[in-house]
Amino acid sequence: MHTRSASVLASLPAASAVLTLSFLPGCLLAMISIVISARRHDLGGFEVGRVLPWSKRRMVGPFVFFDHMGPVELAPHLPRSMDVRPHPHIGLSTLTYLFAGEIVHRDSIGYDQVIRAGDVNWMTAGSGISHSERFDTMREHGGMLDGIQAWVALPEDQQEIAPAFVHIDGADLPHVMEPGTSLRVVAGTAFGRTSKLRTHSPLFYVHAHLDAGAQIDVPDTYSERAVYVAHGEIEIEGQRFTAGQMIVFAGKEAARVMCHQSATLILLGGEPVGPRYIWWNFVSASRERILRAGADWSEGRIPLPVGDDQEFIPLPRDPPPAAQPL
Repeated sequence: MHTRSASVLASLPAASAVLTLSFLPGCLLAMISIVISARRHDLGGFEVGRVLPWSKRRMVGPFVFFDHMGPVELAPHLPRSMDVRPHPHIGLSTLTYLFAGEIVHRDSIGYDQVIRAGDVNWMTAGSGISHSERFDTMREHGGMLDGIQAWVALPEDQQEIAPAFVHIDGADLPHVMEPGTSLRVVAGTAFGRTSKLRTHSPLFYVHAHLDAGAQIDVPDTYSERAVYVAHGEIEIEGQRFTAGQMIVFAGKEAARVMCHQSATLILLGGEPVGPRYIWWNFVSASRERILRAGADWSEGRIPLPVGDDQEFIPLPRDPPPAAQPL
Protein backbone atom coordinates (compact mmCIF):
# COMPACT_ATOMS: atom_id res chain seq x y z
CA MET A 1 0.00 0.00 0.00
CA HIS A 2 1.57 3.30 -1.03
CA THR A 3 1.23 7.00 -0.49
CA ARG A 4 3.68 9.44 -2.06
CA SER A 5 6.12 8.97 0.85
CA ALA A 6 5.54 5.23 1.09
CA SER A 7 6.09 4.64 -2.60
CA VAL A 8 9.31 6.51 -3.28
CA LEU A 9 11.98 3.95 -2.54
CA ALA A 10 14.84 6.41 -2.49
CA SER A 11 13.32 8.22 0.52
CA LEU A 12 13.56 5.23 2.84
CA PRO A 13 16.66 4.52 4.96
CA ALA A 14 18.39 1.17 4.79
CA ALA A 15 17.57 -1.58 7.29
CA SER A 16 20.05 -3.37 9.47
CA ALA A 17 21.12 -6.86 8.45
CA VAL A 18 22.56 -9.94 10.04
CA LEU A 19 24.52 -12.55 8.09
CA THR A 20 24.19 -15.87 9.86
CA LEU A 21 26.43 -18.87 9.24
CA SER A 22 25.95 -22.07 11.21
CA PHE A 23 28.90 -24.42 11.62
CA LEU A 24 28.56 -28.18 11.67
CA PRO A 25 31.44 -30.64 12.12
CA GLY A 26 33.32 -30.98 8.86
CA CYS A 27 31.12 -28.63 6.83
CA LEU A 28 29.70 -25.13 6.51
CA LEU A 29 25.92 -24.78 6.42
CA ALA A 30 24.69 -21.38 5.29
CA MET A 31 20.97 -22.06 5.72
CA ILE A 32 20.17 -18.46 6.61
CA SER A 33 21.49 -16.03 4.03
CA ILE A 34 20.37 -12.74 5.56
CA VAL A 35 17.84 -11.26 7.96
CA ILE A 36 16.05 -8.02 7.06
CA SER A 37 14.32 -5.89 9.66
CA ALA A 38 11.34 -3.81 8.55
CA ARG A 39 11.88 -0.06 8.48
CA ARG A 40 8.89 1.56 10.23
CA HIS A 41 7.43 4.78 8.86
CA ASP A 42 4.49 6.84 10.09
CA LEU A 43 2.19 7.69 7.19
CA GLY A 44 0.01 10.07 9.17
CA GLY A 45 -2.38 7.70 10.90
CA PHE A 46 -0.75 4.30 10.66
CA GLU A 47 2.67 2.78 10.15
CA VAL A 48 4.07 0.76 7.27
CA GLY A 49 7.06 -1.55 7.66
CA ARG A 50 9.14 -1.72 4.47
CA VAL A 51 11.07 -4.98 4.08
CA LEU A 52 11.76 -5.31 0.34
CA PRO A 53 13.53 -3.92 -1.56
CA TRP A 54 16.62 -3.31 0.54
CA SER A 55 20.13 -2.30 -0.44
CA LYS A 56 21.60 -5.74 0.35
CA ARG A 57 18.67 -7.83 -0.84
CA ARG A 58 16.43 -6.46 -3.57
CA MET A 59 14.26 -9.49 -4.35
CA VAL A 60 13.24 -12.93 -3.13
CA GLY A 61 12.29 -14.95 -6.19
CA PRO A 62 10.00 -12.64 -8.17
CA PHE A 63 8.98 -10.66 -5.04
CA VAL A 64 10.41 -7.18 -5.44
CA PHE A 65 8.46 -5.28 -2.77
CA PHE A 66 7.03 -6.22 0.63
CA ASP A 67 5.22 -3.85 3.01
CA HIS A 68 3.51 -4.64 6.31
CA MET A 69 0.58 -2.26 7.00
CA GLY A 70 0.01 -1.79 10.72
CA PRO A 71 -1.03 -3.43 12.92
CA VAL A 72 -2.91 -0.38 14.13
CA GLU A 73 -6.31 0.39 15.63
CA LEU A 74 -7.81 3.09 13.40
CA ALA A 75 -10.03 5.62 15.16
CA PRO A 76 -13.62 6.22 14.00
CA HIS A 77 -14.31 8.93 11.41
CA LEU A 78 -11.16 8.33 9.39
CA PRO A 79 -10.19 11.37 7.30
CA ARG A 80 -9.94 10.89 3.54
CA SER A 81 -6.34 12.05 3.81
CA MET A 82 -5.52 8.54 5.08
CA ASP A 83 -6.72 6.98 1.82
CA VAL A 84 -4.26 6.10 -0.92
CA ARG A 85 -5.21 8.26 -3.89
CA PRO A 86 -5.08 6.95 -7.48
CA HIS A 87 -1.56 6.05 -8.61
CA PRO A 88 -0.10 3.98 -11.47
CA HIS A 89 1.86 0.73 -11.85
CA ILE A 90 3.60 -1.12 -14.70
CA GLY A 91 5.47 -4.41 -15.00
CA LEU A 92 4.22 -6.12 -11.84
CA SER A 93 1.36 -7.77 -10.01
CA THR A 94 0.31 -6.43 -6.62
CA LEU A 95 -0.71 -9.00 -4.00
CA THR A 96 -2.77 -7.58 -1.14
CA TYR A 97 -3.62 -9.81 1.84
CA LEU A 98 -5.14 -8.67 5.13
CA PHE A 99 -4.98 -10.21 8.58
CA ALA A 100 -7.53 -7.64 9.81
CA GLY A 101 -9.48 -4.70 8.42
CA GLU A 102 -10.95 -3.77 5.05
CA ILE A 103 -9.74 -1.80 2.02
CA VAL A 104 -11.75 -0.68 -1.01
CA HIS A 105 -9.89 -1.19 -4.29
CA ARG A 106 -10.86 0.70 -7.47
CA ASP A 107 -8.91 0.56 -10.72
CA SER A 108 -8.79 1.91 -14.25
CA ILE A 109 -10.18 -1.27 -15.82
CA GLY A 110 -13.39 -0.92 -13.85
CA TYR A 111 -13.05 -3.13 -10.76
CA ASP A 112 -14.51 -1.92 -7.46
CA GLN A 113 -13.76 -4.51 -4.77
CA VAL A 114 -13.72 -4.61 -0.98
CA ILE A 115 -10.96 -6.84 0.39
CA ARG A 116 -11.45 -8.27 3.87
CA ALA A 117 -9.29 -10.33 6.20
CA GLY A 118 -8.31 -13.65 4.60
CA ASP A 119 -9.15 -12.54 1.05
CA VAL A 120 -6.60 -11.80 -1.65
CA ASN A 121 -6.51 -9.10 -4.31
CA TRP A 122 -4.15 -9.75 -7.24
CA MET A 123 -3.82 -6.83 -9.65
CA THR A 124 -1.64 -7.31 -12.71
CA ALA A 125 -0.40 -3.94 -13.98
CA GLY A 126 1.29 -5.21 -17.15
CA SER A 127 1.40 -2.38 -19.67
CA GLY A 128 -0.16 0.06 -17.22
CA ILE A 129 -2.96 0.46 -14.68
CA SER A 130 -3.97 2.87 -11.95
CA HIS A 131 -5.81 2.15 -8.73
CA SER A 132 -6.80 3.62 -5.39
CA GLU A 133 -7.00 2.05 -1.93
CA ARG A 134 -9.51 3.68 0.38
CA PHE A 135 -11.05 3.06 3.79
CA ASP A 136 -14.66 3.70 2.78
CA THR A 137 -16.04 0.70 4.69
CA MET A 138 -14.01 1.49 7.83
CA ARG A 139 -14.35 5.26 7.73
CA GLU A 140 -17.27 5.63 10.14
CA HIS A 141 -16.39 3.08 12.82
CA GLY A 142 -12.63 2.54 12.41
CA GLY A 143 -11.11 -0.75 13.55
CA MET A 144 -7.96 -2.85 13.32
CA LEU A 145 -5.84 -2.66 10.15
CA ASP A 146 -3.16 -5.29 9.64
CA GLY A 147 -1.95 -6.72 6.35
CA ILE A 148 0.71 -7.18 3.71
CA GLN A 149 1.10 -5.79 0.24
CA ALA A 150 3.72 -7.41 -1.99
CA TRP A 151 4.74 -6.73 -5.57
CA VAL A 152 5.63 -9.59 -7.89
CA ALA A 153 7.78 -8.68 -10.90
CA LEU A 154 6.42 -10.04 -14.16
CA PRO A 155 8.69 -12.15 -16.37
CA GLU A 156 10.36 -10.04 -19.04
CA ASP A 157 8.29 -11.52 -21.87
CA GLN A 158 5.05 -10.73 -19.99
CA GLN A 159 5.75 -7.22 -18.75
CA GLU A 160 3.46 -5.65 -21.36
CA ILE A 161 0.45 -7.95 -20.98
CA ALA A 162 -2.98 -6.38 -20.61
CA PRO A 163 -3.82 -5.21 -17.09
CA ALA A 164 -6.10 -7.50 -15.08
CA PHE A 165 -7.60 -7.92 -11.63
CA VAL A 166 -8.61 -11.00 -9.61
CA HIS A 167 -10.23 -11.21 -6.18
CA ILE A 168 -10.49 -14.50 -4.31
CA ASP A 169 -12.44 -14.91 -1.09
CA GLY A 170 -10.55 -16.49 1.77
CA ALA A 171 -13.00 -19.41 1.83
CA ASP A 172 -11.85 -20.33 -1.69
CA LEU A 173 -8.13 -20.50 -0.84
CA PRO A 174 -6.61 -23.92 -0.04
CA HIS A 175 -6.47 -24.42 3.71
CA VAL A 176 -4.24 -27.01 5.37
CA MET A 177 -4.94 -27.83 9.02
CA GLU A 178 -2.52 -29.84 11.16
CA PRO A 179 -2.31 -30.04 14.96
CA GLY A 180 -1.09 -26.62 16.08
CA THR A 181 -0.73 -25.34 12.52
CA SER A 182 -3.02 -23.54 10.07
CA LEU A 183 -1.80 -22.88 6.51
CA ARG A 184 -3.56 -20.87 3.83
CA VAL A 185 -2.00 -21.11 0.34
CA VAL A 186 -2.64 -17.60 -0.97
CA ALA A 187 -0.73 -17.91 -4.26
CA GLY A 188 1.25 -20.58 -6.07
CA THR A 189 1.87 -24.14 -4.91
CA ALA A 190 3.02 -25.29 -1.48
CA PHE A 191 2.30 -28.09 0.99
CA GLY A 192 0.66 -30.16 -1.73
CA ARG A 193 -1.95 -27.50 -2.52
CA THR A 194 -2.28 -24.98 -5.34
CA SER A 195 -4.11 -21.67 -5.09
CA LYS A 196 -6.77 -20.75 -7.65
CA LEU A 197 -4.82 -17.56 -8.23
CA ARG A 198 -3.01 -17.68 -11.58
CA THR A 199 0.57 -16.42 -11.35
CA HIS A 200 2.97 -15.62 -14.17
CA SER A 201 6.04 -17.42 -12.79
CA PRO A 202 6.70 -20.21 -10.27
CA LEU A 203 6.19 -18.91 -6.72
CA PHE A 204 4.54 -19.58 -3.39
CA TYR A 205 2.92 -17.31 -0.81
CA VAL A 206 1.47 -18.87 2.34
CA HIS A 207 -0.19 -17.42 5.44
CA ALA A 208 0.78 -19.64 8.36
CA HIS A 209 -0.39 -19.57 11.96
CA LEU A 210 1.55 -21.70 14.46
CA ASP A 211 0.59 -22.42 18.04
CA ALA A 212 3.23 -22.68 20.74
CA GLY A 213 5.22 -25.88 20.29
CA ALA A 214 4.37 -26.29 16.60
CA GLN A 215 6.93 -26.52 13.82
CA ILE A 216 6.87 -26.35 10.05
CA ASP A 217 9.28 -27.02 7.17
CA VAL A 218 9.59 -24.27 4.58
CA PRO A 219 8.91 -25.60 1.03
CA ASP A 220 12.25 -26.60 -0.54
CA THR A 221 11.29 -26.83 -4.22
CA TYR A 222 12.02 -23.16 -5.01
CA SER A 223 15.39 -21.50 -5.58
CA GLU A 224 14.71 -18.53 -3.31
CA ARG A 225 12.68 -18.59 -0.09
CA ALA A 226 11.97 -16.46 2.95
CA VAL A 227 9.84 -16.33 6.10
CA TYR A 228 8.39 -13.06 7.38
CA VAL A 229 7.34 -12.88 11.04
CA ALA A 230 4.17 -10.80 11.15
CA HIS A 231 3.40 -11.55 14.82
CA GLY A 232 5.01 -13.56 17.58
CA GLU A 233 8.40 -15.23 17.76
CA ILE A 234 9.99 -18.19 15.99
CA GLU A 235 13.21 -20.17 16.13
CA ILE A 236 15.30 -21.29 13.15
CA GLU A 237 18.56 -23.17 13.60
CA GLY A 238 18.78 -22.22 17.26
CA GLN A 239 18.21 -18.50 16.66
CA ARG A 240 15.10 -16.56 17.62
CA PHE A 241 13.37 -14.03 15.39
CA THR A 242 10.57 -11.63 16.22
CA ALA A 243 7.85 -9.61 14.50
CA GLY A 244 9.02 -7.42 11.64
CA GLN A 245 11.91 -9.64 10.56
CA MET A 246 12.27 -11.46 7.24
CA ILE A 247 14.61 -14.46 7.24
CA VAL A 248 15.96 -15.22 3.76
CA PHE A 249 17.35 -18.70 3.16
CA ALA A 250 20.32 -19.75 1.07
CA GLY A 251 19.48 -22.13 -1.75
CA LYS A 252 17.28 -25.15 -1.16
CA GLU A 253 18.74 -26.28 2.15
CA ALA A 254 16.15 -27.73 4.52
CA ALA A 255 14.65 -25.03 6.73
CA ARG A 256 12.55 -25.80 9.80
CA VAL A 257 10.65 -23.14 11.72
CA MET A 258 9.89 -23.83 15.39
CA CYS A 259 7.45 -21.85 17.46
CA HIS A 260 7.77 -21.33 21.23
CA GLN A 261 4.80 -18.98 21.35
CA SER A 262 2.01 -18.50 18.83
CA ALA A 263 3.14 -16.77 15.63
CA THR A 264 1.71 -15.50 12.36
CA LEU A 265 4.01 -15.87 9.36
CA ILE A 266 4.16 -15.30 5.63
CA LEU A 267 6.19 -17.94 3.77
CA LEU A 268 7.20 -16.77 0.31
CA GLY A 269 9.57 -17.38 -2.54
CA GLY A 270 9.92 -18.60 -6.08
CA GLU A 271 12.16 -18.59 -9.10
CA PRO A 272 14.11 -15.43 -9.98
CA VAL A 273 12.95 -13.43 -13.01
CA GLY A 274 16.14 -11.39 -13.41
CA PRO A 275 17.19 -7.92 -12.21
CA ARG A 276 14.68 -5.09 -12.32
CA TYR A 277 14.65 -1.32 -12.32
CA ILE A 278 12.36 0.02 -9.58
CA TRP A 279 11.29 3.64 -9.41
CA TRP A 280 8.24 4.99 -7.59
CA ASN A 281 5.45 2.50 -8.41
CA PHE A 282 7.06 1.23 -11.61
CA VAL A 283 8.99 -2.03 -12.13
CA SER A 284 10.64 -3.04 -15.40
CA ALA A 285 13.64 -4.76 -16.95
CA SER A 286 14.08 -1.56 -19.00
CA ARG A 287 15.08 1.84 -17.63
CA GLU A 288 13.64 3.51 -20.71
CA ARG A 289 10.28 1.83 -20.09
CA ILE A 290 10.12 3.28 -16.58
CA LEU A 291 10.92 6.75 -17.88
CA ARG A 292 8.15 6.37 -20.46
CA ALA A 293 5.70 5.24 -17.78
CA GLY A 294 6.45 8.38 -15.79
CA ALA A 295 5.75 10.52 -18.82
CA ASP A 296 2.55 8.56 -19.52
CA TRP A 297 1.28 9.26 -16.00
CA SER A 298 2.23 12.94 -16.06
CA GLU A 299 0.58 13.45 -19.45
CA GLY A 300 -2.61 11.54 -18.65
CA ARG A 301 -2.10 8.51 -20.88
CA ILE A 302 -2.70 6.07 -18.01
CA PRO A 303 -6.43 6.33 -17.16
CA LEU A 304 -7.62 7.05 -13.64
CA PRO A 305 -9.76 4.51 -11.76
CA VAL A 306 -13.37 4.22 -12.83
CA GLY A 307 -15.47 5.99 -10.21
CA ASP A 308 -12.42 7.58 -8.54
CA ASP A 309 -11.03 10.08 -11.01
CA GLN A 310 -11.20 13.37 -9.14
CA GLU A 311 -7.71 13.28 -7.61
CA PHE A 312 -4.41 11.44 -7.98
CA ILE A 313 -0.85 11.23 -6.71
CA PRO A 314 1.42 13.24 -9.01
CA LEU A 315 4.70 11.92 -10.32
CA PRO A 316 7.42 12.53 -7.70
CA ARG A 317 10.35 14.79 -8.43
CA ASP A 318 12.90 12.22 -7.33
CA PRO A 319 15.85 11.41 -9.59
CA PRO A 320 15.17 8.90 -12.38
CA PRO A 321 16.03 5.22 -11.87
CA ALA A 322 19.69 4.25 -11.61
CA ALA A 323 21.64 3.36 -14.72
CA GLN A 324 21.90 -0.28 -13.61
CA PRO A 325 18.98 -2.52 -12.60
CA LEU A 326 18.63 -3.72 -9.02
